[in-house]
Amino acid sequence: MSTQLLAATLRHLEALVAYDTQNPPRAIGPDGIFDYLTRQLQGFHMELVNLGDGCVSLLARRGKPRFLFNFHIDTVPADAGWASDPQRLIVTEERAIGLGACDIKGASACMLAAVEHAGGDVALLFTSDEEAGQSRCVRAFCGEQHAYEAVFVAEPTGARAVLEHRGIITCTGTFSGRAGHASSPTALEDNALHHAVRWAATAVDEATRAAQELHYRNLSGICFNVGVIEGGTKPNVIASQASVRWGVRPLPNQDALAVLAGIQDCAPDAARVSWQRGFFGPPLPALARTSDDAQDVAPKARALALELGLDVGEAVNFWTEASLFSEAGHTAIVYGPGDIAQAHTAGEWVALEQLATVAATYARLLQAV
Repeated sequence: MSTQLLAATLRHLEALVAYDTQNPPRAIGPDGIFDYLTRQLQGFHMELVNLGDGCVSLLARRGKPRFLFNFHIDTVPADAGWASDPQRLIVTEERAIGLGACDIKGASACMLAAVEHAGGDVALLFTSDEEAGQSRCVRAFCGEQHAYEAVFVAEPTGARAVLEHRGIITCTGTFSGRAGHASSPTALEDNALHHAVRWAATAVDEATRAAQELHYRNLSGICFNVGVIEGGTKPNVIASQASVRWGVRPLPNQDALAVLAGIQDCAPDAARVSWQRGFFGPPLPALARTSDDAQDVAPKARALALELGLDVGEAVNFWTEASLFSEAGHTAIVYGPGDIAQAHTAGEWVALEQLATVAATYARLLQAV
């Protein structure tokens, strides 16, 4: 059956890659790729939810499922370095190449092939806003009552069950200065950009120190990154305002908000900057709170992965929506084909061997439960 599964997987992957689901611009609607998914899932009970602003989800259920499998169908925008049409799947002897093939249309194709070839009760949640940095679909789903024993979130993990990953926080700092002529002796202190780059330099130093001193399992440091610095008008005008957009990814055992505050405190003059927190995602596992009790859900995830015969991988640096399911009290496992190093790249690809392995595992899990 493995040859048939891989052939079906590639057939579905070719169709999925052809749909333009680049995000931003947050323009995905309830048609297009969702029409394709519903056509492939005959016999499933369907619930399509459109939250607007490109946030669409499809919950497809067959029978009385024990597990939920989650897939985001949006991709990042195609990098300018693509040498071929990013929305035309190219299959070589070892790879499937196309936008989203690794992250994570490949996993979606594996599941579509699996449900064709294997019976069994299953629930599938497809969402369209993960790459937009919103996660409204998953947050809305988690705000409802769902009695699944566990949630499997598809991301590129090399066909290993990942049980731990970093959190993520984004933030914007707005630095203030005083406009004037650049010849003024006060330019060094009046320039908002100077305050921004001084903060950035200190924050980079702090992140460098953390990389040497902070460790958790196989992970080190806090993965700090300055994404955008903007401000000023021209070289002979003192910048009256500057903004910096940045992100930090704390270790799974760190207080994420305390890490955020520590980076903000690197500003040389707190009175000259205001901070606006952006996206926040907890680490995996998060703490599931019921009433006044807090419970670490990681041991349940490990036990389940071993019960199901999955290889358990190490903690990873990248963030996934599995932590949102964990935060809502679900046992959450990240599992899918591919290597994160291939995600978001020009010429994105996934190994055929990985697709075959994951499609077969999905089919086995459907038959097992």
